[in-house]
Formats: sequence, C-alpha cells, structure tokens
Amino acid sequence: MTTRILVTGGAGFIGSHYVRTMLGPHGPGDVQVTVLDKLTYAGNLANLDEVRDSPRLSFVQGDICDPMLVAGLTAAHDQVVHFAAESHVDRSIDGGAEFVRTNVVGTHTLVDAAHRASVDRFVHVSTDEVYGSIDTGSWHESHPLQPNSPYSSSKAAGDLIALSYHRTHGLDVRVTRCSNNYGHHHFPEKVIPLFITQLLDGGKVPLYGDGGNIRDWLHIDDHVRAVELVRTKGRPGEVYNIGGGTEMSNLELTRRLLDACAADWDESVEYVADRKGHDRRYSVDWTKIRDELGYVPRRDFATGLAETVRWYQEHRSWWEPLKARAAL
Repeated sequence: MTTRILVTGGAGFIGSHYVRTMLGPHGPGDVQVTVLDKLTYAGNLANLDEVRDSPRLSFVQGDICDPMLVAGLTAAHDQVVHFAAESHVDRSIDGGAEFVRTNVVGTHTLVDAAHRASVDRFVHVSTDEVYGSIDTGSWHESHPLQPNSPYSSSKAAGDLIALSYHRTHGLDVRVTRCSNNYGHHHFPEKVIPLFITQLLDGGKVPLYGDGGNIRDWLHIDDHVRAVELVRTKGRPGEVYNIGGGTEMSNLELTRRLLDACAADWDESVEYVADRKGHDRRYSVDWTKIRDELGYVPRRDFATGLAETVRWYQEHRSWWEPLKARAAL
C-alpha cells in the first residue's frame, strides 16, 4: 500500500533533502510525496531538481497558515512531515512577528487540519534551541523548555501545540529536536554556508564575540535518516533528540573552514559584537533514539565538511543568486 505524505517546507534545506532521499534510488518505494512550500527567500525549487520528474512527487506553492489550503491537502494525505519554519535566529532578533506567524500559527493550522482529517501520523521537526543553553552535560527530552530567542521560542510553542493534539485528541504526533545541521543546498545565511561562500569570494567572515559558543554538528544525511526512523518506528506522543556527535566551538569551526578554503585568519576573520541572547552551548542526549530506533550518526564531520565545501565550490550557479536575493 502506498503512503501519501505531505511534506511542508519541502523546498528548503532539510525538507528538500528528505524529499530527495525518499524519492531517490535508496528511498522506500511505497510513498507518494506532496511538497507544500511558500517559496519564501529561503525556498528554492532547484533543490528538488533531482526528483522533479518523479511520478511520485507533487508540488504545491502555498502557505501553511492558509486553513482552506491546508485542510484540503491534509484530507488527501495519510501522514504529514512538518519541516516548514522561519529558522534564522538573527532575523528573528530583528523582528519576531513572522516567526510567530509561521512557526506557531502555521503549526497550529497544520496540526488542527491533520486532526480533523484523521491523518495517521504527524511528524513535527523541531530544534535543540528550544531547550535554551546548557553549561555542562546534555539535555534529555524531558528537560524543561527554556528558549532564549524569538525563533526558538516560536519553535517551542509549536512543539507544545503539536503535542497537545496528541494529549487532547489522540492524534499520532511525533516530535524531533535536532542539533545544528550542515551539508549541501544550505541557504547561505547560516554559518557554514555563509563562511564558505564568503571565503570562496575572498571576503571576510564574522565571528561573534569570543567565538567560544559550542554547537553539535549534524549532517543532513543523518538528520533525514533519523526523521524517517521516527516516522516509521517512533512512538505516538514522544519527543526524540537527534544529535550529530560532533561538538565544537565556533572558533574551531572557523579554523576548519579557513583551512578547507585555503584562507588566512588575519585577512579573513572579523570579530563582531556578540548576538543578543546568544546561547553559549547546545548539547542533546540522543540515547533515546539510539536505544529505541537504532539511530547512530554515520557521517564523519571532517569528511562531511570537506564534501560540503566542495559542493559550494562546484555549484556557484546555485548559491550566488540566493546571496544576491537575500542581500547577504
């Protein structure tokens, strides 16, 4: 039996990789995918070029906040995998209204429509940033949510709204919270693609504060594999942390990117004032998804980063128009 999956945000960085993986040669053959994407500045139809001709792919340009559109789409699908979000922290600091609209109102619109359409499953893709900052140790899924930015606050609200539909209505909701993603097709406003594209053009890269902020890096191959494990084997009403197993400071990340792009520190790095509310360290405990679903990150960071740099070197035609469009 074919499962009809509605993938929101499927033209974005992570969502498009999920779609390419699902419809690619190594994906399950028993799914049909409809991508719903508003195609904001970060959405790009070119991200779906590899599977554009698949008879199992449909595309709808639209807004997850549109109740009539969403109601019709959920009624025609068995499951929802919800990637769509406003996601750039810096932009949320400049103005949080669109983040609340998309990440809170949009999530509610989707999950409510999914409940009314009696969909089989609703996978809500979230972030480790909902936990806030942690000095030592790692967050378990039961840790209180203590978000510090408008972005992470809006994602935390979306998590709680989605889970409330499981507790109130019995809807099969599964939430994932991932660490920092990296890889190809990443919009060049996030730190790794921003630094790579700046360095390839001989420009400077901005290093916030003292560069001591620590992140755990997760390759998109590992992330979409984990999301698929949660979709197919996870338990209703549960939250699953997804880690990459590679913690490092922004200083160390910058050094690695400079080496990969053959750039000099003194000529290429510009220290800038730290971001408001900048979380010092993220670290998720992903024991639960390992023990329950068999997830272990497979991509070595050094290899994955080298492949990512090479992809940007070879795909200027993809990222140069995006940087111009977003005035980066």
